[in-house]
Amino acid sequence: MTQRTSLYQLHVDSALYRFIDQQVLPGTGVSSVTFWKGFDQLVQDLAPKNKALLAERDRLQTELDQWHQAHPGPVNDMKAYQAFLHDIGYLVPVPAKAKATTRHVDAELALQAGPQLVVPILNARYALNAANARWGSLYDALYGTDVISEDNGCAKGPGYNEKRGAKVIEYARYVLDRTVPLNKGSHIDSTGYAVVKGALVVSLKGGKTSALADPKQFVGYQGDAAHPSSVLLVHNGLHLDIQINPTSPIGANDPAGVSDLVVEAALSTILDLEFGRCSGRRRQATGLQQLAGHFERHADRGCAQRRPQL
Repeated sequence: MTQRTSLYQLHVDSALYRFIDQQVLPGTGVSSVTFWKGFDQLVQDLAPKNKALLAERDRLQTELDQWHQAHPGPVNDMKAYQAFLHDIGYLVPVPAKAKATTRHVDAELALQAGPQLVVPILNARYALNAANARWGSLYDALYGTDVISEDNGCAKGPGYNEKRGAKVIEYARYVLDRTVPLNKGSHIDSTGYAVVKGALVVSLKGGKTSALADPKQFVGYQGDAAHPSSVLLVHNGLHLDIQINPTSPIGANDPAGVSDLVVEAALSTILDLEFGRCSGRRRQATGLQQLAGHFERHADRGCAQRRPQL
């Protein structure tokens, strides 16, 4: 039989109680008394409401089961079926004026539209990789996948294929043209990027210069304004980072010295809680602690210590 610890009106699994008190709360600034007293109040407030909701769900399911048993097969009279759903309270009238709002929600969830990854919380490596997938090299993604054809001498091969690399760079420039276009000319013809009086100026082949069609897409830069090492742009709330390094192997062969185009990819990560039992929940909470960087582990190679970080 599972051992329980009595706290206020709660009966908590003793192993979970010790885990919360000894491993979770220390360092948070929340005392054991404050946590358990507050949790007890939440349970007393929400448990009756949850019980009522579960009972209502059971009632609706019973009504639906009885109707479908009395009317087997496909629904032939949709109006009559909808009237039945209204009668039992499964469907309710649409509010005339309804508006959903949120507060204190991160922009990645509330405002930005982008991919969201789902990983098991017990696999720290997967979760860390997902969290770090916020930014990724478009050059690497294009070079290593079939987005770029391997025909006509553009095979990946064991080493760097300059012809394939040229296709990658051309494709990335087209991405810039589609997402952050210039008011005149094309990023394909760019020979340099600079910041003049707070605005992005792009030098083009033939000695001409151009600016962004929408100057508001320029977010900022790193390095010297005349020769930035990074130019940050934005499109639909997602950022593109033009990295400039004329001394790098890629940048040395690029007229503008561009070495990579790093794009904002997976905006957020769901850490999947997979277990319902107390032991599983403790393991998940431990995994969450690990992801927060509160642990050290030995790497397989050379037994060197490493601390995973986001």
